[in-house]
Amino acid sequence: MGCKTRIYPDVFKANLSHTLLRHPRFSGLQVMDERNKGEMKWVRTQVDLEKHVIVPKLDPNIDSPKKFLEDYIYNLSKTSIDESQPLWDLHLLNLRTSESEAVGVFRIHHSLGDGTSLMSLLLACTRQMNDPLALPTVPIKKQEKKNDHTWFWRITSMFWSSFQVFLNTVVDVFMFIATALFLKDTQNPLKGPPGVEFTPRRIVYRTVSLDDIKLVKNAMNTTINDVALGITQAGLSRYINRIYGGNNKAEGAIEIDNLPKKIRLRSTLLINIRPSAGIQALADIMEKDGEAKWGNWIGYVLLPFTIARRDDPLDYVRDAKATIDRKKRSLEAIFTFSIAELALKLFGVKTASAFSHRILSRTTVCFSNLVGPLEEIGFYGHPMAFLAPSSYG
Repeated sequence: MGCKTRIYPDVFKANLSHTLLRHPRFSGLQVMDERNKGEMKWVRTQVDLEKHVIVPKLDPNIDSPKKFLEDYIYNLSKTSIDESQPLWDLHLLNLRTSESEAVGVFRIHHSLGDGTSLMSLLLACTRQMNDPLALPTVPIKKQEKKNDHTWFWRITSMFWSSFQVFLNTVVDVFMFIATALFLKDTQNPLKGPPGVEFTPRRIVYRTVSLDDIKLVKNAMNTTINDVALGITQAGLSRYINRIYGGNNKAEGAIEIDNLPKKIRLRSTLLINIRPSAGIQALADIMEKDGEAKWGNWIGYVLLPFTIARRDDPLDYVRDAKATIDRKKRSLEAIFTFSIAELALKLFGVKTASAFSHRILSRTTVCFSNLVGPLEEIGFYGHPMAFLAPSSYG
């Protein structure tokens, strides 16, 4: 989390007591319930903010602030959060980088919530800079206009769409089961060895121009997701091609196609199929002890990436659009969630965790995005420059 001004730790601590700490997960511990067959339950506990908010002393003359920040987060990934206290901490670094005047690093255990819920909760702690009492405004998806076709074409279109959804869902669920049993991605430079999830993680973030993405989106009549996936496929294709070509970056060299034929590279999308509680509902939890839906209802979507050289860069966007449009006509996330839930109920937590691990380890990457607010926002009065979520472990 980048801020446009210096961070004042005392202001953060004072506001945390009235916001995040009022959420039961951020002020609770998981303990074993002996009355309920040893199942885990959440119990409120006293929170000592001095143990959760870490403010390291930094040298104001650091040569490379960006490299220092990457190393700092890398070293954090070597350690775990103390399980005797609520499973989160916040590191405040008054470190000037090219994009911000200071940086806050939230480290939150996944047991506290899924990525969408946690991001919504953090946004519920922010306020608009031009109206300190107003919550951020998140764009709402516009409803598509209904075509004025005759009743015959509407019914025909409905049956055809239903058939497509049925067929795509059957194929996607079959591929999901095959992946859990035997199907693996092609070995490639992005894929780590077994046990890579237990190694430290170096997290790198980059900022791209949303205006540039919108320019391509409007010119090609696609969506921002289509363009984002297309850019990712183009970047990965060029990177992998260069690695297979011996990392030859000689100036003026002609780029040769070094990619293996029919490379299988997929991303696992973890989809929260439970409707989001919304920023207002989460703000009510912290301000008025309200209630909102919370928890991990995770469905899996296996998204194939097109790894190939294209003479026209826009072909990557066209490929991405075709892939995403097909995935929209599938109930893969709902059915894969049901399969995982059935495994949990029949065989227990260990088997369900192993099942999830097999899916993630047999694909190459995880890919996701979240929509941001329309206005400039501040976190406890600190204007925000960016919010970059990631995960490790």
